[in-house]
Amino acid sequence: MTSPLGLCFLLLCAHKLSLTAGYLTVSIEPLPPVVIGDTVTLKCNFQTDGNLREIVWFQVNTQVIEGGGVKQKIFTYDAMYNTSYSHMEDIHRHDDLVYQSTVRLPEVQMEDDGLYECHVGIYDKSSRDKVILASGSIILTVIVPPKSISVVAANSPAPFSRYEAQNFTLVCIVTGAKPAPMVYFKRDGELIDVVPTAQSSSTVGDQSQAGLWSSRILSSRDLDDTKLHKSLSLLEEEGKLARLGQDGPEGPEPGREPGSKSDPKPTSEVIPETVVSREFPRWVQSSDPLYYFQHRQQAAGDGTMEVRAMLTWSLNPQLDNEALFSCEVNHPALSMPMQAEVTLAAPRGPKLTMSPGKAKVGDTVRITVQGFQLGPSASEVFPEPMFTWTKVGGRLLDGREEHDGRELILERVPAELNGSMFRCTAQNPLGSTDTHTRLIVFENPRLKKHFIAIDAAVSWHSLTLSSMILLLSFTCQLT
Repeated sequence: MTSPLGLCFLLLCAHKLSLTAGYLTVSIEPLPPVVIGDTVTLKCNFQTDGNLREIVWFQVNTQVIEGGGVKQKIFTYDAMYNTSYSHMEDIHRHDDLVYQSTVRLPEVQMEDDGLYECHVGIYDKSSRDKVILASGSIILTVIVPPKSISVVAANSPAPFSRYEAQNFTLVCIVTGAKPAPMVYFKRDGELIDVVPTAQSSSTVGDQSQAGLWSSRILSSRDLDDTKLHKSLSLLEEEGKLARLGQDGPEGPEPGREPGSKSDPKPTSEVIPETVVSREFPRWVQSSDPLYYFQHRQQAAGDGTMEVRAMLTWSLNPQLDNEALFSCEVNHPALSMPMQAEVTLAAPRGPKLTMSPGKAKVGDTVRITVQGFQLGPSASEVFPEPMFTWTKVGGRLLDGREEHDGRELILERVPAELNGSMFRCTAQNPLGSTDTHTRLIVFENPRLKKHFIAIDAAVSWHSLTLSSMILLLSFTCQLT
């Protein structure tokens, strides 16, 4: 047991040892994540009662060697060659002093992300040749806002389904972000309650609460634009839960035959030399489907993340046509959400152009789809439609039954094609439309003159040969 006198002696010895060895603590002020391109200042605070020897800043590359890292010196301060710290050379001053060393990193980039260390050395009071070292560290996190965001339709272009419902998927692609952003969908400005699937990211799944929307059935007699308001009023009377993968997506309602009396009939609109028709679906579909959400992300080569968020539901062309879907992104580097939006729209009234405008025999004729008749809320047809060309009453000029693509090319049209009718079918999962155009082929004056010249040459050749025969016969008679 130590006596009070002995305890005092130990404390006195420790005090003298501390005065001899010196005192040094180092810490670096914490930093929030820094947006790429901003300027950041690293601050190293150290407290000591001794004389400063040096300050060294390192950036540590921890990815070079497993279990360790390579330190790159980015700043050095040597007190021996700097007179600004000459006031600290009084070795008899024992008051604790607080100092700060700062390193300014202008316009930080991705390569600036990582671990930084501040090393401080002071002279040992017992010997000028000895240096006491201490250090502190901090991780600088550089975040990058998304570079691009886009919404596309999966498996596009795709045909229109006339007799059974089909699943439809919107894919929101976000690239160039670090860390991965939060992605969500809205319909007509309202957040969509989604059912996360097993493939969804856990963080996104926590944010996306599973909301089971009440689903109702619309009978086929209500699947008409003019009866849409009436059909909505019948929801309570004709309700039946229809989930994705049941009823609609797998086929028509049990007990219902395709082409029944209640099926809607195609409507048509007549345009000079062009016939446009629209066809409505012949299956029963839910008015409020369940929306299923998937979230996938993968690292890019530059250290950023690419995120693909997928929204899948059972499509109802009558209700989903001209619906506005938006994909929005939240990210700590953004002051406000970033978004991309699309309006679902069925193709309607394709506008065809023919070149040349007055086709002649032997010309190459191009019939092209230039655009569509769009609704008030749509700026383009989405998803991208697929186009199929056919010749009414026969095959195309090259012998094929049909041609796929936005443009039909007829090379060296013969006179026999005059008056032929060509059909262009444009369709996407929301609907299908047919447009017919008639080809008028005029005579080609150049070809006509060419044929007349050939006939004249043949006639002159025949006349000359006949004259030679007659002359030969007359000579034979004289002899």
